[in-house]
Amino acid sequence: MGRLSATAVKAAKEPGRYGDGDGLYLVVTPSGSKSWVCRVQKNGKRRDIGLGSVKKVPLALARERAIKTRMQVEVGIDPVLDRRKEAGIPTFREAVLQVFAENKTTWKNQKHRAQWLSTLERYAFPVIGDLSIGELDGHHARDVVAPIWLEKPETARRVRQRIGSVVDWAIGKGYRALPLPLAAMDKSLPKIKTKPVHHAALPYAEVPKFFAFLQSGESIGRLAFSALILTAARSGEIRGATWDEIDFENALWTIPAERMKAGREHVIPLSPQALSIFQKAARFREARSPLVFPGQRAAKPLSDMTLTKICRDAQIDAVPHGFRSSFRDWVAEETTFDGDIAEMALAHAIGNKVEAAYRRGNLLEKRRIMMNSWGIYCDN
Repeated sequence: MGRLSATAVKAAKEPGRYGDGDGLYLVVTPSGSKSWVCRVQKNGKRRDIGLGSVKKVPLALARERAIKTRMQVEVGIDPVLDRRKEAGIPTFREAVLQVFAENKTTWKNQKHRAQWLSTLERYAFPVIGDLSIGELDGHHARDVVAPIWLEKPETARRVRQRIGSVVDWAIGKGYRALPLPLAAMDKSLPKIKTKPVHHAALPYAEVPKFFAFLQSGESIGRLAFSALILTAARSGEIRGATWDEIDFENALWTIPAERMKAGREHVIPLSPQALSIFQKAARFREARSPLVFPGQRAAKPLSDMTLTKICRDAQIDAVPHGFRSSFRDWVAEETTFDGDIAEMALAHAIGNKVEAAYRRGNLLEKRRIMMNSWGIYCDN
């Protein structure tokens, strides 16, 4: 060691590597910039580790850093990771655990809480767990989801979204400046072929496309189906809706107890999208009928077969009632809304104390926020 001198370092102009001995190199780039690199080898793998710019790191300090780097590698310590820890910038794994710790108390849905962390542990940690959150880029995220993109598209999409959430957290903490270019990453992945649905409930990921289909025409049947999706109501509740149940001023739909399966009055906060559907339905209002969605005979409600036929016309293997499951799955998988609030939206029995609070407290407003989010999602 000691082939170079301070004078030789200053005089070096020709691009290339200048060895000092024991793996320490002075690197001169074509632009004239100079930096130090320590070349190490462990278990047959060779690696170059940067030690800093010549402007900030003189020769003596570069030698000290090279010695420390070789010692760390020899005992199994990654010098780069160790340096990042000293700088205070967490690895992706550390960032995930911090995000999880900060948010887990707000994720009341146990399934969502468990899946959020387990999917990242299984698919992301082996690939990018030790990468600095500040250096994570789109191609790193792509390397995580690419192996499961076609085999497990729904899981891949969730992992991708959760990686993006962790990066957004890092931006807020000041660990990085830019988000991941997820749109460009998506375009670089194979196109997922749409598979036919063979179950009664349409996957929530396909609901916006079906909702767009409904909006491509305007009829009583399509309006009723749109209202069914946006309110997560049962088919019978929609088809039997009357104008005196709709409060346009306060954006509420109050279904009396006698029309509810559980025999209890049910109040549904109407999102802007749902309110718009009821306003459109008013154009078809029959003076002789109190029904919001009358059938061919104004005195009788719309037939359930009318809604079923719409599913067939759209070539989806689902039934109207299945959209309640689509809504519930969306709440569990895509949001942090409390599961009890979702059950209230579906008019499921959840206990007297909670029910009383829902009727008198602010849970109705929480449901309004949830239904507004669902309306935005469907109308995307």
